[in-house]
Amino acid sequence: MTETQDTPMTDNAPGDSPPDRLSVNPKSPFYNEALLARGVGIRFKGVEKTNVEEYCISEGWVRLSVGTTVDRKGNPLTMKMQGPVEAYYRDVV
Repeated sequence: MTETQDTPMTDNAPGDSPPDRLSVNPKSPFYNEALLARGVGIRFKGVEKTNVEEYCISEGWVRLSVGTTVDRKGNPLTMKMQGPVEAYYRDVV
């Protein structure tokens, strides 16, 4: 059996941890509407972040939107930052 890159995103059952990589951009191959609707919270370097566009736990980076600035196509400008990333589901108390 071989694993594909999107395997961690599709085999999450309720109660599991969030996927290793997730994006809020519908054009990204790491976009998953069902997981985003469930609510994924991100802690980056121990601080709760609400402006995360994409993250990868195993590689240790987040892509944060920079204010309200957008590019010429209307996408938010982002900045990639390195550090420890923790993801969790917001509905789990």
